[in-house]
Parts: sequence; structure tokens; C-alpha cells
Amino acid sequence: MINTLRFGFFLFLCLTADHGGAQVMTVTGQIPARKMGMTLIHEHVMVDWIGADSTGYHRWDKQEVFSRALPFIKEAQQYGIKTILDCTPAYLGRDPEVLKMLSKATGVQFLTNTGFYGSGRNKFVPDHALKASVETLAKEWMEEFRMGIDGTGIKPGFIKISVEAQDTLSETHRKLVEAAALTHLKTGLSIVSHTGEDAPALSQIKILRDMGVSPEAFVWTHAQNGTMEGYLAASAEGAWISLDNVNSESTAEASASDNIDWYVGILTLLKKENRLNKILISHDSGWFNVGVPDGGAYKGYTDIFTDLLPALRKNGFTQKEINGLLIENPKKAYALQIRKNKQ
Repeated sequence: MINTLRFGFFLFLCLTADHGGAQVMTVTGQIPARKMGMTLIHEHVMVDWIGADSTGYHRWDKQEVFSRALPFIKEAQQYGIKTILDCTPAYLGRDPEVLKMLSKATGVQFLTNTGFYGSGRNKFVPDHALKASVETLAKEWMEEFRMGIDGTGIKPGFIKISVEAQDTLSETHRKLVEAAALTHLKTGLSIVSHTGEDAPALSQIKILRDMGVSPEAFVWTHAQNGTMEGYLAASAEGAWISLDNVNSESTAEASASDNIDWYVGILTLLKKENRLNKILISHDSGWFNVGVPDGGAYKGYTDIFTDLLPALRKNGFTQKEINGLLIENPKKAYALQIRKNKQ
């Protein structure tokens, strides 16, 4: 009972601090959402692809990862970036202490996450989670929000899950979505789901609605793999459309969406449909690749600023519209706020 009361009071502080203003949870603590500033909503400092059964903090040296990532964070900072959401989930290389080291060294605010990543045939989901109930998973994620991750005291700022790009969600992936819904209703953490195509995105939105969660709490990640029809349907429900593979180094083998011209075109269409207020953009860059010498080919976080924004301005985008994509929308999408479905 005492722990429940303490958690309730902690949640009250999260949702009502700053005289009622919206809050976000960074790796160095809670801040008003208005202080997020220019934000990259989907990046990575590190990824470990070995699988849930083998990964762990023993797999990397924190100082090595910090040193490799630091110049790229400072470079992004020069373009005005104030906040970065690190989307690396648990059992895939999540390390909140490295993020805290980077934040203290640069002043850039980082958010980390709770949740499990189901894509890749559940390779990155721990065995206990495959067998656990929806309620048990949600309790585990809520405990990270209440007490911090792995004894660090560092709390997650959003929920990160992942489902396969299939028309019908598997039982396990449906369970992840349902656990995320329960966690949101107790914490106010936004649900960021690696999704891709239209059908699984719309399926998740329906599950959330059925569980009493507004789609406004849902971020359709990798929506660049979806369609305009899907964007219009999901955003009409209130969901956030995350186009997060901005890349200026396109190749013949790359998909159409890994292309600055594609982003200019799709954002222009979304502008005409008056949907820019539901759009998020990022690079999905970085990636100290654990197990690869020197972390592999670490990619920076600046293509939006060096290539996309100049192209958008040439195509009639105003500074207010650009600020909406990079400042206003992120603080609305990721604020700690319980969003209940209105029926």
C-alpha cells in the first residue's frame, strides 16, 4: 500500500509539476516539455544485435561508447539540437548510464525508454516476457518508471515496442501492445512502436482504443514504409506519424523513402492535407555497433539540417512549419500525459 501511494504521488508530481505544465522525463530527471527545444525523436547511440539471450552490459565498454558518440552529439548540438530520444530498447543495447554521461558532457537532453522489441521474430524479447502475462509485463515496465532502470535510478521517458510488419499481429506482439496500453494508463508515457506498414499500425490503434487509450498516445514509427492513405487514417484518429529515416546518402539499392526528395514530396502532400501538426521526423542514425571494431560506421545526426530543411524551404515551407516538426510536435507527442480514449 505504501509503495502504491508513493508511486501515485510520484506520478502526480510528473503530471502536474511546473504549475500544471506538461513534463517529460529525461535521463537526468524531469523537465518541463517546453524546455525540450529542437528535438530528434528517433536516434540511437548504440545497438547490440546479438539477441536477448546473450546481450548485457558486459558486452561493451561504456567509456568507449561515450567517446565514439560524443563528437556526433556535439555536431548535432551545433545545429541547435537540445533533446534526443534514444530509441534503443532493452535487450538491444539500451544503456541509460551512457546517455547520462553524454548528457552531462554536452548539455543535450536524452530520453531513454522501457518496453520490449518484438520485430526480428522475437529475437530481442527475453524468454520470461514471452511467457509472461500482459499484466506482468506492464508491471515490469511501470517498475522501471517508478524506480529506475537496472538500479541506476534513471527513469524512462517513453515506451518503445516493436511489432512485425504483418496484417495480423501475433499473440506475442498483441501482448506487447496491450502491456504498453496498461503502462500508459498508469504512467502517461507515450507508446512508440516500430511498425512500418499501414495494417499493423491501424491494428495497434484499434487495440489501444479498445483498452481505453487514445491514439494520441501512439507514435507510428517507421511510417515512411506506410502510405498516404494510412497516414490520413491514423492521424485522423489522433496518432503521430513518425517519418524517421531522413538520409542524404541514398544509393540505388536504398528504398524510395531513404531519400531527401521523397521526404520533401510526402511532407508537401501532408501539408496540403493540413496534417503537419501530427508529423514527426528524425534520422534513425548513430549506432555504435557492439561487437564491431570501434563500433562500426557511426552515422551522424545532421542530414535533416544540411539537406532536408534547405530543400523544404525551397519548396515553400515556413520557419513556423519547420519549428512545428522539430519543436512543437515533439513536446506534444512525448509529454507525460495520460491520454484516455473518448467514447
